Amino acid sequence: MIIVMDVNSPEENVNAVVDKLESNGFQAHLIRGVKRIVIGAVGDRGSLSSMGLEVMPGVVSAVPIMKPFKLVSREAGGGNSVVKVGNAEIGGREIVLLAGPCAVESEEQIYAAAKAVKASGAGILRGGAFKPRTSPYSFQGMEEEGLRIMSEAAKQYGLATVTEVIDLQSLDVALKYVDMVQIGARNMQNFRLLQAVGRAGSPVLLKRGLSATVEEWLMAAEYIATEGNAGIVLCERGIRTFETYTRNTLDLSAVPLVKSLSHLPVVVDPSHATGLRKLVGPMSLAAVAAGADGLLVEVHPDPQKALCDGPQSLNPGEFNKLAGDLKTVAAAVGRSA
Repeated sequence: MIIVMDVNSPEENVNAVVDKLESNGFQAHLIRGVKRIVIGAVGDRGSLSSMGLEVMPGVVSAVPIMKPFKLVSREAGGGNSVVKVGNAEIGGREIVLLAGPCAVESEEQIYAAAKAVKASGAGILRGGAFKPRTSPYSFQGMEEEGLRIMSEAAKQYGLATVTEVIDLQSLDVALKYVDMVQIGARNMQNFRLLQAVGRAGSPVLLKRGLSATVEEWLMAAEYIATEGNAGIVLCERGIRTFETYTRNTLDLSAVPLVKSLSHLPVVVDPSHATGLRKLVGPMSLAAVAAGADGLLVEVHPDPQKALCDGPQSLNPGEFNKLAGDLKTVAAAVGRSA
């Protein structure tokens, strides 16, 4: 259940509701929105009816949520949430571009990438330092040294940063350098890692699992939210199907569906979804038309020399063209890019 309070309620009224919930064995999760204050009550729903919450000062209504995901539900948010990452705001009117190479390979490479994506309008630099690869013989990333130089490059060009974490150790390291952590598809149901990210409080990009249903994806987000972290951005990156001509199958229907179910912002990763450079542009435009709040795009200064994901990476010129094309589509759906 969620308890909706007037946005102008004094702090003592909010605290009184929280105290009453907790004294009756409920977990109370406070969400402060622009138009209202929401308190999520997690526990035995049956006993809420006898607590008289509706008559407490400042309470507008008490609304039961029947969905298995409570805190990330549309009802709990009362509208679209905006997640701030550095100077970028994901979930607002502007389409946010998160761009950069699959992996940090060298200082020269990441500085060139940062300069290029900034020039084309990106707000967040992406780059992997801990790479969970299918083959143990593939490049595994530069780890902390990669994060250090990516952080320095991002600061020089005024960008925020995001990188993937794969376990508790890499999370501890990443939090020293980046503005946002990413949970990859393979770790979407690594519940201990989700809980740790929730406790860390850093904004988090949560990718959909390889074969995850929408409900499983949102339940993974719920694990993060129950630890007190509301800064969650969902990322559709394609799901595994029988199709072999693309790396994955991009489920664009998930974008408007999830936005109808949850208050969390949604971005799309057309690079991993398709695996083909020629499809990144068309699928990016389609994603924005479908309602995506941002795009996670792989951009490499020289894709032919990339140590991973070269075939799906755009070069700086291709990314600049895409950024320009996005402006037209964004304007057509009442957004900006």
